[in-house]
Order: sequence, then structure tokens, then C-alpha cells
Amino acid sequence: MAEGRWEKPVTFETQKLGVYRTIASTEEAARALLTDWPVHSGHAFMKAQKVCLAVLEGRKKAADARAAFLKAAEEANVFVRDS
Repeated sequence: MAEGRWEKPVTFETQKLGVYRTIASTEEAARALLTDWPVHSGHAFMKAQKVCLAVLEGRKKAADARAAFLKAAEEANVFVRDS
């Protein structure tokens, strides 16, 4: 399994209504936060970025990035489809 892969993917609605994206790794989550996120501020958003970087550097576990990503989604009112 690749570094940073998530055991359970997260599917969220992008900024385009009805368009969903599935994230299955920390690297994908980091890219989504940088390029496809509706807000670029907030405590959970900033923490999710830091946690993703820590995972990619081998300092944290992939599950930490997934949890931080979900908190950032909640903070930004991003719809997450339970998969």
C-alpha cells in the first residue's frame, strides 16, 4: 500500500454542484485542499494542511490526515458522501 493511503476513501462534493471527488490518500487530500477547496482559511483547514504534510514526511499516520480532512470539510460546509 502506498504511503499515505487511506483505508476508507472520502467522497466530497466539489465547488460545482453535483460533482463529486473521491479522495483515497493523503496526497490526494493535500491537492484537494490546495486546488478544489471552497475556503482558504479557518483553523481546521490550516490544521488539515499541516497534518497532510506531516503524513507525507512520515511523521504522522494516514488516518490522522483523513480525520483532519473530514474536520476541514465540516468547517467549510463541504458535503461528504458517506461511503
